[in-house]
Amino acid sequence: MRRKISVHDLRLGMYVADLDRPWRSTRFLYQGFEIDSQTLLDMLKQLCQFVYIDTEGGGSKKSNSCRSLSAAAHQDALYDQGECPTHTVCILKEPLVNKRWHPDKTTAREELEQARGIEKQAKDVLYSTLEDVRLGKNISTTAAKQVVAEMVESVIRNPDAMVVLSQLKDIDEYTALHSLRVCILALAFGRHLELSREELNLLGVGALLHDVGKMKVPSEILNKPTHLTEQEFEIMKSHVPEGVKILENSAGILPVSIQVAARHHERYDGGGYSAGLSGDAIGSFGLIGGIVDCYDAITSDRVYHKGLSAYEALSRMYEWRTRDFHPGLVEQFIQCMGIYPIGSVVELSTGAVGVVVSVNRERRLKPSVALVLNPDKQPYICEKIVDLMCESPDSTGNPLEITKVIPTGSYGINPVDHLVKID
Repeated sequence: MRRKISVHDLRLGMYVADLDRPWRSTRFLYQGFEIDSQTLLDMLKQLCQFVYIDTEGGGSKKSNSCRSLSAAAHQDALYDQGECPTHTVCILKEPLVNKRWHPDKTTAREELEQARGIEKQAKDVLYSTLEDVRLGKNISTTAAKQVVAEMVESVIRNPDAMVVLSQLKDIDEYTALHSLRVCILALAFGRHLELSREELNLLGVGALLHDVGKMKVPSEILNKPTHLTEQEFEIMKSHVPEGVKILENSAGILPVSIQVAARHHERYDGGGYSAGLSGDAIGSFGLIGGIVDCYDAITSDRVYHKGLSAYEALSRMYEWRTRDFHPGLVEQFIQCMGIYPIGSVVELSTGAVGVVVSVNRERRLKPSVALVLNPDKQPYICEKIVDLMCESPDSTGNPLEITKVIPTGSYGINPVDHLVKID
């Protein structure tokens, strides 16, 4: 039951169900939320004159269907309905504005060693899982959950290390490593969206296993170097229902995780497959999965196309927003990856050329860059990394900054050769 209340009578713990103005005219992340901080309470008092609270159970969030993960008695019912137990779906209603970033707990350099070990474990689990699917065996969900949990902790500490490793691609291992990269990107994006640790684990398991159905697609179609025929494309599309079937028959994988596999090829305007869903009906994990799956696919070299640079890919995806992707989430994904994503080849104000190896989440124009070529476009004898946030002014007294993004392949630079040098 809802009750109208003056903002001056609001208290911490109350659940705000509606405002005295349209949600779209505000900067709130969620449509419906618990007042869990003084900052949020003060913001409501500045913005509104009155709000509507959910009065059942005293107006607390726990009485609402979008309840806290700590409400363990109700988790299973929510999961069984395929819904995320907190506010994930509500994220879709509005782009995040004036977002407060999660502070990094380590530097990318400090995190890299642990991330390498976790990535190796994840590869082993993924190869074993895909082989089990190919042979018709049951999936070891325990191993998948364990390695995703470690990936989540690494991404929470600092996502750049795992994202850097996701750029190390092998065209001959696309299917397996694509799934790993999609998992990493989904976790980094989920962290950016301030998903909880529990939500990140659910999202990560779904992302890691989103393409298991491809093991049921003939290899000659999966790896065909030319365009698929209409009949072949129909067979290719079957990997979605096949994957869903496999995951539904695997113990311990919840419906909200399976949503990634079921809906990562759905498109915002309804033009995707397999169910032809559109808009928010795709679900938050489905929409997130679609964005990160597409990004990795178009930035990867395949037998039939050359991958785009990260900058080009994000530009294309921005153009495709509303048609293919939730526009607010695409904008947030671009913010997550950075104006100059990891792996971008850039030219600095001095004329030097380098590769972006780490982003600055508070100052997006100031990433760390591995210098590759000097201003005369000759290789540096000793390659070094500069943090544009801390670097001294150049010889003219101006701050060192990026002036342009250079197309992939320029000057014979392969970004991957330089990404691992952050350690």
